[in-house]
Amino acid sequence: MNEQSETQRPEKCSGCGIKLQTEHKDQPGYLPEVALERDPVICQRCFRIKNYNEASSVSVNQDEFLRLLSGVGEKNALVIHIVDIFDFEGSLISGLQRFVGNNPVILAVNKCDLLPKVTNWNKLRNWMQQRCKEEGLRTAEIVLCSAKRNQGFDRLLEAVTELRGQRDVYVVGATNVGKSTLINRLISDYSDLEQELTTSRYPGTTLDTVKIPLDDGHYIIDTPGIVYPWRYSELVERQDLDAVMPANPLKPTVYQLNEGQTLFFGGLGRFDFVQGPHQSFTCFISGTLKIHRTKLERADSLYQDHRGEMLSPPGSDRMDKLPPWQRHEFRINRGSRADLYISGLGWIKVNGTEGAVVAIHVPRGVKVLTRPSMI
Repeated sequence: MNEQSETQRPEKCSGCGIKLQTEHKDQPGYLPEVALERDPVICQRCFRIKNYNEASSVSVNQDEFLRLLSGVGEKNALVIHIVDIFDFEGSLISGLQRFVGNNPVILAVNKCDLLPKVTNWNKLRNWMQQRCKEEGLRTAEIVLCSAKRNQGFDRLLEAVTELRGQRDVYVVGATNVGKSTLINRLISDYSDLEQELTTSRYPGTTLDTVKIPLDDGHYIIDTPGIVYPWRYSELVERQDLDAVMPANPLKPTVYQLNEGQTLFFGGLGRFDFVQGPHQSFTCFISGTLKIHRTKLERADSLYQDHRGEMLSPPGSDRMDKLPPWQRHEFRINRGSRADLYISGLGWIKVNGTEGAVVAIHVPRGVKVLTRPSMI
């Protein structure tokens, strides 16, 4: 590009006002180099909304996102928080209530097609309500949906219509939870997009949202997806994403284990049954990830000898890109119905009621916890 056109290059998107950049596709303000010749110059995200009625995902870290959200509580708004059923605790925005104030929140729980068809959906909804309560999040409505199969979206749109009134609609969520699909459905149902996209910048922040005009003069406000570093989907290389993010309904696998037995989930994680009477454990893990059973006393040497080969993904060339493993030990109380949840990898349901001591080994930083059984 010659010097003259360089000096005339616009710094900000005329659609949303974000600072433009041509290097990082998944970050706010991206546009291809050739798009700088367009008039007006708009970022790729605005271009897709304007020309294809379609939003694309960009991402930010949690601190930037929460800065962006400050001030929503003072506005008259409806907030749609979209989460991933497969990674519920990992995709729930902690502390969201502080920012939304008294505005209603619809929890849209995506990827419900992954759960077994025999799931008791009412019980599941109650389970989610309890989890949200523990996180201090009040929900006006919980809608179970599947963006992939286009299920539950009619109910979601009904809820939006019931709760929106004279409000703008903010859509928030982590990366890889299906936020773009939801935004695109809202655009097609509520907006004719005859108006141009408008600038929407909050004072004191450098990060920008995209405002999508609705037919009644209000807006859908598309916020960037939050990157949560404790989720496997943020840790693994792109070619290993399919192994951790299931594309098809889960086929839960039941293992009858004696104490002193170990399960490896490819080369991505490990479960040890340390102590307790013989009992069964059900693994809710992507079907593309091979589970390997061994004795606990052999587990360390097996991992050293076969990581990246028999115990894969990741392959040996990518193994050292993950942080070193960390061991988390849990005592499951007698009589409790518990899951051992690993953010972005799935969960292991403890079926016995006699109690157990178990351990999970995952890369340092991955969120691991026990919770009441989801199913």
